[in-house]
Amino acid sequence: MRFLVDECTGPSVARWLRDQGHDVFSVYEEARGTDDDSVIQRAATENRILVTNDKDFGEKVFRDRAVHAGVVLLRLQDESADGRVTAIRRLLEFHSERIVGAFVVVTDKQVRFAKL
Repeated sequence: MRFLVDECTGPSVARWLRDQGHDVFSVYEEARGTDDDSVIQRAATENRILVTNDKDFGEKVFRDRAVHAGVVLLRLQDESADGRVTAIRRLLEFHSERIVGAFVVVTDKQVRFAKL
């Protein structure tokens, strides 16, 4: 799969996804300081699923109707690098076929697919 990992999500998630064989662009590693509009536009243009923990992307998708290839919003109590990687691992293990084109909210206890 193709992912764009937002700057606030950090490099650990990007590295883990690469180690799993995914094609990953990391804003933290390659384009720090990029604004949210450019991030979601790049993800859509490059057909990448955006992984973020920035709630502003929910507004961009639902209020502004931003085009996207999929958004994974992490809303975790454990915001450590390990906590984020665990959440993404769990998401891909059980729901990988459902995330393309979806808006997905991942918490410590559940995964929700929001209606678009």
